[in-house]
Amino acid sequence: MPSCVNLFNDTRDYTLIRDTQSTILIGYLNDTSKYNTENEIKKTRLTYSAVSAQLSKKNTRFRYKLVKKGGRASEFENAIEWLALSGIVSRVYNVDAVKKPLEDYKNIDSFKIFFSDVGLLNANKNIIPEDILYESPDLNDFKGGMTENYVCQQLVVGGKILYTWHSEGIAEMDFIYQDARGKLIPVEVKSADNTQSKSLSVYIKQHKPEYAIKLSTKNFGFENGIKTVPLYAAFCI
Repeated sequence: MPSCVNLFNDTRDYTLIRDTQSTILIGYLNDTSKYNTENEIKKTRLTYSAVSAQLSKKNTRFRYKLVKKGGRASEFENAIEWLALSGIVSRVYNVDAVKKPLEDYKNIDSFKIFFSDVGLLNANKNIIPEDILYESPDLNDFKGGMTENYVCQQLVVGGKILYTWHSEGIAEMDFIYQDARGKLIPVEVKSADNTQSKSLSVYIKQHKPEYAIKLSTKNFGFENGIKTVPLYAAFCI
């Protein structure tokens, strides 16, 4: 959020930033009451709260039953649509086939949902800056989802239309996008410098991309058709 970035530049005060983030989150929730019926307000708030919780799961594909026991698409699809159209969240669809145009192969029943701002995600989870700066082991379950959310935010801001792909029980590719030359590029996200990836190897073997991108804490590099890019440079890919 620009206001949070500007405040950090001026003060370096994380407490003030968190207060600003909390105010923005409250504003989002209040907005649901302006444009929805009372019944839809409850569903939208439940869905919004569930997004951050689902990022702590190893399988980050959105599951309605984690919003509400016995929850179904028919019950929450309007809430998800409102959040996505409002720009509060980003929805990334799974594709059933890695072919152009990717939009024609998206599975409307299978997708991931990310916060549009990773700072608001952490505020929503009440994660203190020190836990991130000093890599608290308490965040191990959430670290991967948080990093994936950060990368999603950077790529979407950079104008990329993202998709994801998985082969049941075998592999899952975090993101796929079409670059300016029309090439379909897979993106693997790692939250540390341990970058071994069975999923990326499976994807490359099956789909033979011109190149692949692996984002991690490692420095720039290129080997065996894989571009290694540090996380801080995600916006530049």
